[in-house]
Amino acid sequence: MQQFTVPQFIDVEDKILGPITIRQFLILLVGCIVIFISYRYGDLGTFVLVLAVVGILSLLFAFVKVNGQTFHYFLLNILQTTRKPSLRTWHKSYMNKELDILRKQDSDIKITEVVARKPVQRQHIRDLSLVVNTGGYYKAEE
Repeated sequence: MQQFTVPQFIDVEDKILGPITIRQFLILLVGCIVIFISYRYGDLGTFVLVLAVVGILSLLFAFVKVNGQTFHYFLLNILQTTRKPSLRTWHKSYMNKELDILRKQDSDIKITEVVARKPVQRQHIRDLSLVVNTGGYYKAEE
């Protein structure tokens, strides 16, 4: 039988500069270019504002992980969840005519026979637990 090697650690990114991955390096590079352009062509107030905003965002996107996911995947998941929530609720509202019809239907039904409950016995509980524990293979004698 032929054996194959199974790749391991497929979710670990390749490191290029010490502990920095290619993705982190590119994010920081783009952030530094934007900050440099702001320094070169803007005034001091614009530079400080861009330095703070772009610097924090580039560090956030490059190094922060939430629940093992990179921050941009986490942000995309939040946006998708807020746009399309997975919990769907149904609010049925009845009109007065419908409620009157339902009330009349309920009053027409007469209860004629009451079914008595069988008493629970220890033997039945033991048989039921055996059926559950064996995954349905045990059949109780009836």
